[in-house]
Amino acid sequence: SSEFYKDGKYDLDFKNPNSDPSKWLTGEQLADVYNKLVEKYDIVSIEDPFDQDDWSAWSHLTQATKIQ
Repeated sequence: SSEFYKDGKYDLDFKNPNSDPSKWLTGEQLADVYNKLVEKYDIVSIEDPFDQDDWSAWSHLTQATKIQ
């Protein structure tokens, strides 16, 4: 996800050169997206869900889910 981490936010439309920065997500918002996917699907692990230095988002995700 470091690939789509820009200016402290996550650009899920990162392949679009004209992506709208107002739609970029904070780490906590992205963690909430992951949590919704975990609730809906039988996900047991998410590899590299955040930028390597985004420890606050990682903490938010690991506190809210039981996945690895």
